[in-house]
Amino acid sequence: MKEKMSNIRVGSLFHGVCHGYTYDGLGILDTKEGLSFFVNGLIKGEEADVEVTFVSMKANYAKIRKITLLSQDRITPLCPVATACGGCSFQNLNYQKQLEFKKEKVINAFHNIAHIKFPVDDCVGMDEPYFYRNKTQMPLGLDRKGRLISGFYRAKSHDIIAIDKCVIEDKKASGILTTIKGLMTSMKILPYNEDTREGIIRHVLIRTSFHYPEVMVVIITNADSFPSRGNFVKALKKAHPEITTIVQNVNKRDTNVILGNQDNVLFGPGFIKDDILGVRYRISAKSFYQVNPLQTEKLYSIAIEKAQLTGDEVVLDAYCGIGTISLIVAKKAKEVIGVEIVKEAIIDAKNNARRNDINNATFYVDDAGEFMVDFVKSGKKLDVLFMDPPRKGADERFLASVLAAKPNKIIYVSCDPATLARDIATLIKSYKIESITPVDMFPQTFHVETVTSLILKK
Repeated sequence: MKEKMSNIRVGSLFHGVCHGYTYDGLGILDTKEGLSFFVNGLIKGEEADVEVTFVSMKANYAKIRKITLLSQDRITPLCPVATACGGCSFQNLNYQKQLEFKKEKVINAFHNIAHIKFPVDDCVGMDEPYFYRNKTQMPLGLDRKGRLISGFYRAKSHDIIAIDKCVIEDKKASGILTTIKGLMTSMKILPYNEDTREGIIRHVLIRTSFHYPEVMVVIITNADSFPSRGNFVKALKKAHPEITTIVQNVNKRDTNVILGNQDNVLFGPGFIKDDILGVRYRISAKSFYQVNPLQTEKLYSIAIEKAQLTGDEVVLDAYCGIGTISLIVAKKAKEVIGVEIVKEAIIDAKNNARRNDINNATFYVDDAGEFMVDFVKSGKKLDVLFMDPPRKGADERFLASVLAAKPNKIIYVSCDPATLARDIATLIKSYKIESITPVDMFPQTFHVETVTSLILKK
């Protein structure tokens, strides 16, 4: 191995064949010398000349110099910077093959991490896998010529790849962003510079409603105000009457976290509305809300169908956010309890319950693990557990409490197959898997959502 490694230098050229993909969608190229490289934009079955860009004992990276054998699954990306920016990794891959990759990703996670072999359903895809995101979040900066640009960060860097139109974002967002950049230029409002900590506007966040003609624009700034703010808002409203609210979010911290704690509503109510499966939600600047409205309805429909609710169940929705699953389930259950550690989300959840006249849902601000410990101690009966944790999955304390509470059914909604498989490996001590269904919430990317149904062993 050391001899092989000694032949690798940054800038060295190699030729090889791509035999598969990494967890995050990079092509794995093997050479005749027995070397392996991770290559962005390379598709399974292709042969290519590559140039080494990074070398380590754990992994070697390279970039494409020339593809000598093209895959029949390769397509032309709609976006000219698809493989350069960090947003999409699979725009050059036939959509059916994207779905097959995501199914295989879930299978591999269960096999390699949990050592479980269980049939995985086909990945549930979209009819039109473009322009689906209801949330656009772009940093602003200056290019080398001093021109104002917006876009996405290049993978593993803070370099902004300039993008005028993103093909996975809502179409309305592109025009609004173009207008904002024009206003900033004419009013001499500088973008924030992370290195010098000078400038005003850090990011622009645009949220669109799927079911209502409502658009929110959030201007994230490094200061409490900015020059010509009133004229800026007035001009933006005039150019885009579809905008129903404008919010200034203040973030003065030296951090990668995009949103700060202070919101100033500059126009409109400070929120927009949207519906999921007949339940209306109020979405503010900081609200967590699924970014793909069409697939969200599919995801939640699948999850609720797997729960097989009769109307007599006590349901716990752990990591409930603003109550998206809780309030839909409440229509089909006796009682729903939602728990979430983010205070603002629980405020939204309670307000959403009230606006929808849902009276059998109760929400608590608490850590999911600690709440489950107290729930078990109380001796209360729990029939069904819905859990939709963050990417890091559930912690051991939470899982131990679940095993102690013994709900008859668990519906685990996950955004990361690796942490899902890890957690399922613990839960199968007392549960058996009924089904595993991947859902493509993020077409053109390597991400996949998964709904796993488990039932208590008798």
